[in-house]
Amino acid sequence: MAPSGAPLVLASASPRRLDLLRQIGVMPDRVDPADIDETPLPRELPREHARRLARAKAEAVAPRHPGAFVLAADTVVARGRRILPKPADRAEARRCLDLLSGASHHVLGGVVLIAPDGRRAERLVDTRVVFKHLEEAEIRAYLDGGEWDGKAGGYAIQGQAAGFVRFLSGSYPNVVGLPLYETRALLRGLGLRVA
Repeated sequence: MAPSGAPLVLASASPRRLDLLRQIGVMPDRVDPADIDETPLPRELPREHARRLARAKAEAVAPRHPGAFVLAADTVVARGRRILPKPADRAEARRCLDLLSGASHHVLGGVVLIAPDGRRAERLVDTRVVFKHLEEAEIRAYLDGGEWDGKAGGYAIQGQAAGFVRFLSGSYPNVVGLPLYETRALLRGLGLRVA
């Protein structure tokens, strides 16, 4: 149970988010993933998409846990106004890597916290990432490794793709899956005591 007396529920199936929370000494009492449609709306911009999905996840899970804090997040990888998917297959992962190769993109992290009394707070964190130009052999090796599976934009910065990053400006943990500074501030701001 959280030090405030109310439990903390993480509305995410991502093991990366759970590991990141543990890194700052926050141990959710329960993990209860939201089951929502993550398809972008027509003409929805990446920032709006990240905010909407984080809100929808929190709002889907909060009613199942009255008296608890509910933390939800969503990570969106965008090249300009284009939202890159979590690739469904190798061909889609290849298209993502082709788009990211030698280019700048943004990783947008939406975070929403709903308190037991219904108060809520949210943040949107924008991290800019620049990839080196990827050689064909690098792309094939990365695809062969399967690390792209289930990852927004088709890559995991905490894995082999770290070697593709030429420049990063902003929150590194945001690219992994949860901006820790902002998440800690939300928890503290709504009364959940964290170290």
